[in-house]
Amino acid sequence: MLEDKNPQRTPLEELGEFGLIDHLTKSFTTTQPSTIKGISDDAAVMEFGDLQTVMTTDLLVEGVHFDLAYAPLKHLGYKAVVVNLSDVSAMNAKPTQITVSIAVSNRFPLEALEELYAGIGLACKRYGVDLVGGDTTSSTKGLLISVTALGVAPKNDIVYRNQAKPNDLLVVTGDLGGAYLGLQVLEREKEVFKVNPNNQPDLAPYAYIVERQLKPEARTDIPELLKELEVKPTAMIDISDGLSSEILHLCKGSKVGCNLYEDKIPLDPQVISTSEEFELNSTMVALSGGEDYELLFTISQDDYPKIKGNPHLSVIGHMTEEKEGAHLVTRAQTKIPLEARGWNAMKS
Repeated sequence: MLEDKNPQRTPLEELGEFGLIDHLTKSFTTTQPSTIKGISDDAAVMEFGDLQTVMTTDLLVEGVHFDLAYAPLKHLGYKAVVVNLSDVSAMNAKPTQITVSIAVSNRFPLEALEELYAGIGLACKRYGVDLVGGDTTSSTKGLLISVTALGVAPKNDIVYRNQAKPNDLLVVTGDLGGAYLGLQVLEREKEVFKVNPNNQPDLAPYAYIVERQLKPEARTDIPELLKELEVKPTAMIDISDGLSSEILHLCKGSKVGCNLYEDKIPLDPQVISTSEEFELNSTMVALSGGEDYELLFTISQDDYPKIKGNPHLSVIGHMTEEKEGAHLVTRAQTKIPLEARGWNAMKS
């Protein structure tokens, strides 16, 4: 589907492992004061003073997490970084450094990996994080990307999943469901392309949701926004596996129940129209779609006036006693138990 605009192919064996690392990372510089030593030694060195450090890692596997038939390598590199920075933000922390490890088969020339690292570099620049290490090795199963992200926050700012209380308000950033529908559009166009390779897809009508799938953004702005509003969430998580799954994680961690209101779930107009086109229920798409990388958190009711009317934040429900369970309250005022139907990497 994607036209090859760079026909040059440099075999990776010409560089070797360390030559490849040097080549791919030569344009990366460090900007974080906490980065003492980055790439070029046995380990990175960082110094954070009185701040607490958070660390997260994600593994992306070709054929499981991404399809190179429609995922440009530059976008993939960007997304691989973003999904980790989202987890750091979900701890109410600021991301500072990443490491990137790849396993790659011999079908990838150097130029392909340059594209991948160009996307990684864009993400580093966009979010102000330093690439400080990683590894490369060979693969017999295509491309694998592992990113680890570090972040920092004062001890009292860190937010976990286990402090939500009954009557706390449930808040979400942005809008939901776009990434899943973007994937449906790309999968449909892939099938059309298989039948007629000369038929190039027109993705312009789906630009927003396709970008939500191929080039998501991490809500690293939210911890700073909440600090400005003088609001500290009682619990927080990022939405990678679908809204219902993440709500249930918060409920389990905090030992509470929840009422989620269907008419409060934020949906972009393109999500609504594309759901109708695919004959899907837009609420179910938001509940189970995943990969939105928005933040879901709870706050005390006392903090509601501080966030009221903020365009980045939507109150979508409230927490209840654990014995009441987690429910979706429909537009018809019917209560339906929430189920985790989101992404499961262990399913075939």
